[in-house]
Amino acid sequence: MTSTVPASLTRTADGAALQAVFLDMDGTLVDTEGFWWDAEVEVFAELGHRLDESWRDVVVGGPMTRSAGFLIEATGADITLPELTVLLNDRFEQRIERGVPMMPGAERLLAELTAHDVPTALVSASHRRIIDRVVRSLGPERFTLTVAGDEVPRTKPHPDPYLLAARGVGAEPARCAVIEDTATGVAAAEAAGCRVVAVPSVAPIAPADGRVVVRSLEEVDLRFLRTLITRTN
Repeated sequence: MTSTVPASLTRTADGAALQAVFLDMDGTLVDTEGFWWDAEVEVFAELGHRLDESWRDVVVGGPMTRSAGFLIEATGADITLPELTVLLNDRFEQRIERGVPMMPGAERLLAELTAHDVPTALVSASHRRIIDRVVRSLGPERFTLTVAGDEVPRTKPHPDPYLLAARGVGAEPARCAVIEDTATGVAAAEAAGCRVVAVPSVAPIAPADGRVVVRSLEEVDLRFLRTLITRTN
């Protein structure tokens, strides 16, 4: 986890107000879910295996260990999980060197959160080496802290990454809004006790108590996020 703002400076005085906003990376802020799948397809083709398109919904949004482990088991590829993890990260990194496309509405939302000094964290199942490269494109000054999947004992769908982010900014999880694009990320945020905005990227996500589903980040602004907190407390 990296942080640029001391936790003591980030707590909101109004206990009923929004205290922080946490955002997933792939498929939420940046349009890179397809990059991961393309990297997986290419690596497995080089190993002599063809990936079934239906597996895409299985691996999306998951931690590397789960996604890569599933693909090894499904294909019977003769490769270890650590070896495959290196290959996939390398291939993905090559792709994002060409540019990281942002999701519609992401640039505006980040700019608004920054302008209003809202503590903002990037919380991803991707590894630190990947997050750091993407954040350089997004603007590191926009994030109070970042949490990587290889820095927590249990990553998404477990609550650990979001609990760590809440502690890092000195916020109560119930006063934090989380924006996620996959069921795995939504499960992690809800298990942590956060309020969730789901913006499905690959697979659909159903509305539920304490969760709002929107079609795009273009529907989300600071006022929307503040309302999410106040109407559920």
